[in-house]
Amino acid sequence: MQAGISTATLFVRRNNEDALALFKQWGVSVCEVFLTSFCEYEPAFARLCAERKGDVKVHSVHVLNTQFEPQLYAQHPRVVGDAFALLRRTMECANLLGAKYYTFHGLARIKRTFREDLPRSGEQTREIAAVCERYGVSLCYENVEWALYNRPGVFSVLKEHCPALLGVLDLKQARITGYDYFDYLKEIGPSLSHVHVSDVTAEGRMCLPGQGVTDFPLLLKRLRGVGFDGPLFIENYSGDFGKEEELRASYEWLGNVIEHSR
Repeated sequence: MQAGISTATLFVRRNNEDALALFKQWGVSVCEVFLTSFCEYEPAFARLCAERKGDVKVHSVHVLNTQFEPQLYAQHPRVVGDAFALLRRTMECANLLGAKYYTFHGLARIKRTFREDLPRSGEQTREIAAVCERYGVSLCYENVEWALYNRPGVFSVLKEHCPALLGVLDLKQARITGYDYFDYLKEIGPSLSHVHVSDVTAEGRMCLPGQGVTDFPLLLKRLRGVGFDGPLFIENYSGDFGKEEELRASYEWLGNVIEHSR
């Protein structure tokens, strides 16, 4: 396992290209790039990021969900067509960055008219995954409180209809839903691609890994129990810490915990 950082942790503080340059300066070995706007779903921008990142490995890309992911499941042909065009451009960016995984939220539960139909969503997810596969990228559904995978059990149905589907475990989103992260982990199992980690204080305030009460040695033990040996990305909200050096210290702390838990 490896410690890494998602550029989402520096959202608003630094643009992606600057965040990647900072990771290079810090000696971060692996990261996730959180593409945040339409101008960033362009090959030219991906080339800029590839240049700025140096030898930092980009494991996965992530996008701002509501910009096109829910529309991949829409019924209107023009809406679906435009969404898939954006998906293909995002996959081009993933290729230019060297990313092999796509962190995905999919449908958003933001309308009162939302009607869950997991078998149908599973079939649509298979079509989305097929497009990603053409670019050599694996689709990875993340547990997110306000999105489709908002509780244990959803991933299993999607996986049944889309066997190639992988998963992403997000600790903070598990806390928000009220389910134990272990319930999600057991469901995703060997299909786990990577993990988004954060910490929480005894009072329930989210903080950087190493500043709270989360039992990280237990987390690592459970991850190894499902055969996981991938990256753990620090993915906090940018307001969870003060100076950027705190993020660097958290990254180094996480790497040390991983190293000494082997």
